[in-house]
Amino acid sequence: MDAIEVDGLKRRYGKGFEAVRGVSFSVREGEIFALLGTNGAGKTSTVELLEGLAKPSGGRVKVLGFDPYAERTAVRPRTGVMLQEGGFPSELTVTETIRMWAGCTSDARPIGEVLAQVGLSDRRAHVRVKQLSGGERRRLDLAMALVGHPEVLFLDEPTTGMDPEGRRDTWELVRELRRSGTTVLLTTHYLEEAEELADRLAIMRAGRIVTAGTPEQVVAERPSSIRFTLPDGLTPQHLPPMLPPATVREGRVEIRTPQLQEALTDLLIWARQNGVALPGLHARTATLEEVFLEIAQLPDEGEGGQDGGGQDGAPAQSGTAPGEREVQRA
Repeated sequence: MDAIEVDGLKRRYGKGFEAVRGVSFSVREGEIFALLGTNGAGKTSTVELLEGLAKPSGGRVKVLGFDPYAERTAVRPRTGVMLQEGGFPSELTVTETIRMWAGCTSDARPIGEVLAQVGLSDRRAHVRVKQLSGGERRRLDLAMALVGHPEVLFLDEPTTGMDPEGRRDTWELVRELRRSGTTVLLTTHYLEEAEELADRLAIMRAGRIVTAGTPEQVVAERPSSIRFTLPDGLTPQHLPPMLPPATVREGRVEIRTPQLQEALTDLLIWARQNGVALPGLHARTATLEEVFLEIAQLPDEGEGGQDGGGQDGAPAQSGTAPGEREVQRA
C-alpha cells in the first residue's frame, strides 16, 4: 500500500512562475524515498504540498489516504516533520524545548525516550539551545519530529552540520525507523546519504522529475567508464575496433560504455594477445553524483527541446568534456 500518492502535482506562485509542473510519484509504506534536485528544482515546493502547508494549483496528493491540505486534521497527528531550521527559543534547554513541543502533540512519547533515541540524553538534555553545535541542533530537530509516533516522517537535510559519527548514527536511526514500519520522505544534498538510505529516489529539475527508481536503476541508465594509460608507442587507434570511442585527457584513456563487462573483457583479451600492459586500469559504474550533475547541467526548457532532456525525460548524454579529445578508430 502507498503511504504517499502524488499524481500530476502542480504549484504556481501568483499568475506566473510554476515551481512544480506535473510531478507524479508514490512512496510505499515502510519505504525510504529520497527527493533530490539542485536549489530551485522544486523539491521544497513539492514537499510543502505533501505536508499540507499549501494548496496545489493542480493535480492530486494523498498522504495516508487523505488530502494533507483539505484534511489536515486527519494527517498531521500521524506525520512528523524535520525542518531545515527549527527556530527554537535559544534560552530554553533541550528538555524544555521537547517538553514544550510535546505539549502541542497528541499521544506524545516520553521526553527521555525521544532524547535518548537521537543521542541528546544525559548532560546534553540540560544544555541551552544556543549552546548546541550545528549537528546537535539537527538532532533536536529530529527529536521534535519523532515526538508523536509518526507513521510518515519528512526529513529535510537531516544531517547538515553533523560530524561523520553523528551522520552515521542518524542514518542508522532512520534505518531503524524504516524497520519499524515508518515511511520516510528524505530531501538531502548529500548524495552519499541518498545512496545509503533510499529504497527509491527521484531527481527533480525545473519543477519536473527527470529520473526515478532505485539508486541502482538510476545509475544503470548512465554509461560506465574504463580508464587506463597506454604504454609509449601506442595510441587509442591501436585499441580493438569493437570498443566504443575513447577519449584522452592528460594522457589517460577513457572508454564510456553501457556494457561494462563486455567492453572490459574485449580490452583485456586484446591486451593479453598483444602483450600490452595497461597501467592504472580502473573500471567502474557511474555514480549518483555523476547522474545528478548531468541532470543539473541540462539546458533550460526552450534551449534544447523538451526540458533539455532525451526520450521520456531522460537527460541526453553529455559530450566530450573540456580538455578531452575523442578518438575514433577505423
